[in-house]
Amino acid sequence: MKTSWNALDKRLEETEIVNMRIVKEMITQKTKSAYDRIMGLNIYTLVVNLLIISLVFPYIFMNTPISTTSFVIVEALILIGLTPHIKKISLLSKFNLDSKKSNELSRLLLRYKQTCCNESLWTIFCVTLAFAGFYISELCFNTKAAYVLDNRVWLVVGLTLLTFALAFAIGWIQRRRHAQQMLEIEQGLKELQEFES
Repeated sequence: MKTSWNALDKRLEETEIVNMRIVKEMITQKTKSAYDRIMGLNIYTLVVNLLIISLVFPYIFMNTPISTTSFVIVEALILIGLTPHIKKISLLSKFNLDSKKSNELSRLLLRYKQTCCNESLWTIFCVTLAFAGFYISELCFNTKAAYVLDNRVWLVVGLTLLTFALAFAIGWIQRRRHAQQMLEIEQGLKELQEFES
């Protein structure tokens, strides 16, 4: 009877180990899935910005009387504005659930969150400078374009405001989704930390 009990105890221990391994794999997979979505969003944002820099704005520059100075100001500030995106992608590329412990990953995640927080201020600063520089350059120094307050100007103002409204709405939706995915990663790391102790 003692042998039967020992065999039963051994089987229960093995079953518990298998169950714990399955639970850990599920948590790891859920955390990795949230991480992949955040990485994808950051890469998507970087690619869209690079397309704007390399295709959209140069096309506008070549087909409108925008001055070279205005073009250079906007392009340079957009490039500078990409710095936080590159830093975020660099931090996320170090996020490896298989080789790093959860406390290392938590520190990495904290640095990522700080970069995200700083990015908002950085982006607002760069966008404000870009618009101010562009408008000052165009309205004060561009002699090729005769800026007159007529229907075309109001159309440009309206389209600019519509673009801002759409960008704000898309940004707000992405921020909510990003916050949810960050919460999933943080929760997953906390749960994985229990397996390590």
